[in-house]
Amino acid sequence: MSDTGPRSRPPTSVVAAQVPGIGTLVGIVGAVVAVSGLYFAKDVLVPITLAILLSFVLAPLVDLLRRAWVPRGLAVVISVVLALGVIILVGAIIGAQIAGLAGDLPRYTAAVQVKLVALQDLVLGQFASVTGGLGLPQPSDSPPVAGVPPGVPSLIPPGVPNVPPPAAAPVPAPPSSPLAVVTSILTPILHPLETMAIVLVVTIFVLLQRNDLRDRLIRLAGATDLHRTTTALGDAASRLSRYFLAQLTINGCFGCVVAIGLYFIGVPSPILWGIIAALLRFVPYIGTALGAALPIGIAAAIDPGWGTALWTAAFFLAADLVTGQVVEPLAYGHSTGISPVAVVVAAIFWSWLWGPIGLILSMPLTLCLIVLGRHVKRLEFLDVLLGDRPALTPPEAFYQRMLGGDPDQALDAAEALLKERSLSSYYDEVALKGLQLAANDAERGVLNADLLERLRDTALSLVNDLSERPDTDPRPKAGEDAASSATASAVSATDAPLPQAPPPPTPDAMPDAWRSPGAVLCIAGRGPLDEAGAAMLAQLLVKRGIGARLVPHGDVARDRVKSLDVTGVEMVCIAYLEVSGQPAHLRYLIRRLRARLPKAPILVGLWPAEAPVLADTALQAAFGADHYTASLHDAVSACVAHAEAHAKEATEVVPTAA
Repeated sequence: MSDTGPRSRPPTSVVAAQVPGIGTLVGIVGAVVAVSGLYFAKDVLVPITLAILLSFVLAPLVDLLRRAWVPRGLAVVISVVLALGVIILVGAIIGAQIAGLAGDLPRYTAAVQVKLVALQDLVLGQFASVTGGLGLPQPSDSPPVAGVPPGVPSLIPPGVPNVPPPAAAPVPAPPSSPLAVVTSILTPILHPLETMAIVLVVTIFVLLQRNDLRDRLIRLAGATDLHRTTTALGDAASRLSRYFLAQLTINGCFGCVVAIGLYFIGVPSPILWGIIAALLRFVPYIGTALGAALPIGIAAAIDPGWGTALWTAAFFLAADLVTGQVVEPLAYGHSTGISPVAVVVAAIFWSWLWGPIGLILSMPLTLCLIVLGRHVKRLEFLDVLLGDRPALTPPEAFYQRMLGGDPDQALDAAEALLKERSLSSYYDEVALKGLQLAANDAERGVLNADLLERLRDTALSLVNDLSERPDTDPRPKAGEDAASSATASAVSATDAPLPQAPPPPTPDAMPDAWRSPGAVLCIAGRGPLDEAGAAMLAQLLVKRGIGARLVPHGDVARDRVKSLDVTGVEMVCIAYLEVSGQPAHLRYLIRRLRARLPKAPILVGLWPAEAPVLADTALQAAFGADHYTASLHDAVSACVAHAEAHAKEATEVVPTAA
């Protein structure tokens, strides 16, 4: 019996909404609490932050005194007293300069206003001439009305006399007591004195307990390798100290140059403007412009024309360019380690939290956070967010460009990396590791067949584009002038040493049999991307004067290996990007090649260094290959060693036969 009713449908599956994990919520709440604490506790945190930064500046002086056999406590006290003396001296100079400038300030203000009015009239006159030529209505020439700004229409009817409003009667000031006078004098300076006292006291304790504070920071960060992390943080603190001291010295010299230049230009109170320029130069990007604004205004006030103001502006521009483009790169490198976006965001963030002092401290604070992120694993996200180093490692960036299928973009990135490493090092450390990422994704089923084919074609195209690139190390050799290399950043961690390239190619030293095309067969593994690794090996062998031929994996299959051309073959190299467990296909492949080439040595290149075959000698014996390598560098060296041994045997056999 047929069912005439409506057919039943399978129940629609409802996907549950993704709820943020408890860790994410805790992180968000923690960030909100931290920012709120920074904002509401700024009266406490600002002096402590200033003390920590001052301790970084004074740490080299303390270490210098310690090397002179001065006790730590006395060295700390001497350093802090010297810093206090410098601060008091600078404050006294600023006060004296402001006092001398205060009497002339109204005259300068009036002169600037007159110039601005004249400039405004000039602009309005030019505007009136332009609008008159276009037939537009002109501004009214009626006499000004008291209390109404020029150019604003008056609402007083015609014929009504313009009577200015009566002036308000002066209110007598109440008599002030001596206590009120003292209070009015001490109140403005009480808070700065209190802040200075807190800064000096905290600085003394930070300098006395530097090692203990560092160890506590390591413990809070949860470091598992205490010795290594302690060494890293100690090195980071030393770098920060040198950087801050260099920055303070450079900005101080900048202020001195500004003061001297303004003195010869004729700007009043040049020492005051030099100190302000030195302080404001700690503000990123706009600090010099802020420091130049007031001197330019004073220069415009003292000169009937605009020549002095223009000379002052040009002087500030030249001094900032020389300092930023010449002096700073020579002092502590071309980069501070902070990305340009992070500089702007940090300036906005810290000025919002702590006001003007936060704007001045934004660069040092951000730099400290980046150093912590580079040396403490749990704080690595700070380096990723704020640092100027690439967010992706070179192998990850290589894989990303391969996914895009753009050989030109991949070649551009490769040429940038080849400026600091050899071609074989680039293949080993970047290209092969990037292809391993792709092979892992292919094994997980993330990449389809079309995408894998595109990855392979892009990689082969890149290898072909690099065929003319010599396999030499561009880095300076040991003993060369260190000034010829780029200056390292003051806060960047030391890069791991890169593998050195093999010796330069010596084709004439190779036997004729090894120089013939196809002397070494570079056979690709069964993986979809193994052909790219085999192509890299073949290219490097050719650069060493060894004839190499790329053989796809299909040419050594069971039904085709008998037709493989083995004429003049001296050695066989098999390239694998991914080998897991005990692959039977590798063992049978070696067996088939042994049958065709019984005398040729066989090398297996397993580019993942963690492959089990590389560490198991019994497994190696079961496979039957003669050599196992984990890098192209080692594979090339093994082939060169066999060729040189062949040449040596030939030279020994010839005299014996004679």
